[in-house]
Amino acid sequence: MTNEDVPTRHYRAIFISDVHLGTKRAQTAALLDFLKHTSSDQFYIVGDLVDSWALKKKWVWNQGHNDVIQKLLRRARKGTKLIYIPGNHDENFRDFVNLRFGRVAVLLETIHITATGKKYLVLHGDKFDGVIYFTPWLSKLGDEAYEWAMWLSAGVSRVRRFFKMPYWSLSAYLKFKVKKAVEFLARFEDIVVREAEKRGCVGVICGHVHTPSDRMIGNIHYLNDGDWVESCSALVEHMNGEFEIIHWHKVAEAVAEAPVTRAEAKAAVQEMLELA
Repeated sequence: MTNEDVPTRHYRAIFISDVHLGTKRAQTAALLDFLKHTSSDQFYIVGDLVDSWALKKKWVWNQGHNDVIQKLLRRARKGTKLIYIPGNHDENFRDFVNLRFGRVAVLLETIHITATGKKYLVLHGDKFDGVIYFTPWLSKLGDEAYEWAMWLSAGVSRVRRFFKMPYWSLSAYLKFKVKKAVEFLARFEDIVVREAEKRGCVGVICGHVHTPSDRMIGNIHYLNDGDWVESCSALVEHMNGEFEIIHWHKVAEAVAEAPVTRAEAKAAVQEMLELA
């Protein structure tokens, strides 16, 4: 598949989060390809566009990171209403909350009204994460472990591509198993849903946990747009008000990745064996 094989689609609204620009794990090629083939009336960045935590430790910023910012700003200049809701990794941008820069609005949270008039609470979600809120140092320690998991996952992905195996994220699998064990994700979802219910909304749209989801929790529609580190996913609202999660990783593999040689695959296996 090439990027010419993917049709351009227009949506009423697009929601993305957890891009983590400023890190090697940011899937900028996949995101740029997604932006190339989509457009919308409204575009929501639901937190962690830039990873300020990582940039404070090591400066990682290439042309792809610049291109993502430029593409987003170009959308706003061409008429798309762009709403930026900073998360915990780009919390320094919360200093600009409630300011507008042309068609770009920086908000702590907001209410999205669908084409059918339904109200959805939109927020990053970190304020409901007890680890983030009460012990930020512990969260940052977990972020270090996540970096290692992503590094290992990249090696697994190279090997799987060489053997023409389907996409699978080791880091997402490990994260899911750990969070399942401590029931973190379930608690997070329940708290976010209760907040939406208190606000008189029929649903909530969030990010933060890097786990795309579209399901009913009680009477509330829980939507998580995922991330652009592992799942390469976005949430879209169609013109009729229906929501859909789009997974772009298969397209990203075909479009953005160079062929893997036998030597590269062997090196990746060696790296994993040395780590083990």
